[in-house]
Amino acid sequence: MNPFAEAMRLLTSGDPYVMAVVVRSLAISGSALLLATAIGLPIGALIGLSRFRLRVPVIAIVNTGLALPPVVAGLAVYLLLSRSGPLGNLELLFTPVAMGIAQVALAGPYIAAVTLAALESLPTDIGLQARGLGATRLQAAVLQLREVRTSLVAAIAAGFGAIISEVGAAMIVGGNILGETRVMTTTIVLETRRGNFGVAIALGVVLLAIALFVNVVLAGLGTRARRPVMS
Repeated sequence: MNPFAEAMRLLTSGDPYVMAVVVRSLAISGSALLLATAIGLPIGALIGLSRFRLRVPVIAIVNTGLALPPVVAGLAVYLLLSRSGPLGNLELLFTPVAMGIAQVALAGPYIAAVTLAALESLPTDIGLQARGLGATRLQAAVLQLREVRTSLVAAIAAGFGAIISEVGAAMIVGGNILGETRVMTTTIVLETRRGNFGVAIALGVVLLAIALFVNVVLAGLGTRARRPVMS
């Protein structure tokens, strides 16, 4: 059968194998994105809103995370969770949790760096004016974050893009185990090597559709964030 026709058949019939891989991918990447946002956004905001002695080196370290190769992140998590590693007794290697940790390590720097860059682009007098009008330090920080809320949405989108199409770290720490850690990207690699192009194409279509859907939703949120609040 033509691989494109086979891919269409798998998608329209709701093939259990394909659907299971898709659901598992969404569960792992979705959880990782939420955790990466909870970690990366506050870190980026804290660095962007603070002034301290080692600020420049810290910013350089955060920005270096943007160039972190997925396979290096996977290797670091593998060494951390392996039997001889410091967390080996938790027996998390080759589990969805290990894959989630690796994806957090990839997405977190993107979210922190974009948040930091957005706050860096703000005029420095916004916070000072708020404090001069009687706002507390926390209220001034919230005001500054509101000013860059569109960029915060972009930060989350960048984090999502860093993990949804990632394959190297997922293979290293997940092992591509059937029914356990096999996700869309690793399955595409496996089924392509096997010559099952219909499955690979079907999952590729789903992966692109999910990426498009999430980015459309985030773009919509960004558009709403740019609208002025009506009094």
